[in-house]
Amino acid sequence: MIRYLKKGAEAAETAEYDRKVRQTVEGLLADVEARGDTAVRELSEKFDKWSPESFRLSAAQIQELVDSLPAQVIEDIKFAQAQIRRFAEVQRASMQDVEVETLPGVTLGHKHIPVESVGCYIPGGRYPMVASAHMSVLTAKVAGVPRVIACTPPLNGVAPAATVAAMFLAGADEIYLLGGIQAVAAMAIGTETIKPVDMLVGPGNAFVAEAKRQLYGRVGIDLFAGPTETLIIADDTSDVEICATDLLGQAEHGPTSPAVLLTTSKKIAEGIEAEIQRQLKTLPTADVASVAWRDHGQVILCDTDEELLQVADDIASEHVQVMTRDPRWFRDRMRNYGALFLGAETNVAYGDKVIGTNHTLPTKKAARYTGGLWVGKFIKTCTWQEVKPEASAMVGEYCSRLCAIENFAGHQAQADIRVRRYGGKNA
Repeated sequence: MIRYLKKGAEAAETAEYDRKVRQTVEGLLADVEARGDTAVRELSEKFDKWSPESFRLSAAQIQELVDSLPAQVIEDIKFAQAQIRRFAEVQRASMQDVEVETLPGVTLGHKHIPVESVGCYIPGGRYPMVASAHMSVLTAKVAGVPRVIACTPPLNGVAPAATVAAMFLAGADEIYLLGGIQAVAAMAIGTETIKPVDMLVGPGNAFVAEAKRQLYGRVGIDLFAGPTETLIIADDTSDVEICATDLLGQAEHGPTSPAVLLTTSKKIAEGIEAEIQRQLKTLPTADVASVAWRDHGQVILCDTDEELLQVADDIASEHVQVMTRDPRWFRDRMRNYGALFLGAETNVAYGDKVIGTNHTLPTKKAARYTGGLWVGKFIKTCTWQEVKPEASAMVGEYCSRLCAIENFAGHQAQADIRVRRYGGKNA
């Protein structure tokens, strides 16, 4: 039996907020479309109190920021990027061009072609998301994207040195100190000083996510993103302290971040609330994490692993930590998730920051139909075909009859001329 000991907010409660966000974003995107750099500068002044001579950082400015950081910070960034690059390179190597003769004289194939240009948004605000530079800029470069630009907002009027260093070390071709809707709009729509890109990637707040959604089609995007989500699957081999730590570790992302405990342990289910309240007393980000847990936290108690699996696949969470006797049982059976973290020895923070897998992942049940950001997202798989004369005549006869069924006379003519020209039976 599946029992909900604690339920989160209903979807309807966020509908009005989402409506207001949509309206705000629509107006601002139209403004940037109409007024370009002028609108971008006004928005930057309004939201970030930031209006430099140029939003793009020069090579000298970038180097100065990199040089300002302690050696240990640079070493740590390079370590993280080495792990992410290594895994991304393995993923890229798994994508092979193909060429096959499917019939005598008929050769088909596909090529993997990187997109021409990508704009990466690296969030700032309360949390300067250094790791997002690795996940977007570096992965795009491993995929072979020729032009990768990156935007991040200033922090209280100052460039976030570690974030800029990560962008630079990851291989960004252009770096802009620009945040929010105005950054996303400038990259996608283009302005007098920023050449538009073909694709937008990277996480952000509700306004950034909505801007990407509205711009989708004009440019490609990585995925539709919502608040960070975490799901912990635990049985009686786990314990309440580590479950609470890992729930709060993701709840601190924002006040609307769902954190769900799914367990067969009555002890953990009944003890989680007290343990979370205990940890909140000393957690520096408790002001955010406590609200997320209060409004969007869930505790679900199940009797069997099969019930855990059923509920987990229905939730389709962005992050899923499996702390059970046999974590690979879930790995082999789960279908809907952004990323799996198997065993108590790993955790979402490893995936977010350093271990090598990408942290830009599907939310709001999008894991039902897509995975997260990886090198393949930056690559177009494009097919080609080549046909010899005799084969063209043979295929053309089939094509002609199939076109006639659909009343496509022009299509049929394309087939028929090849049947006549290349020696089909009726030539």
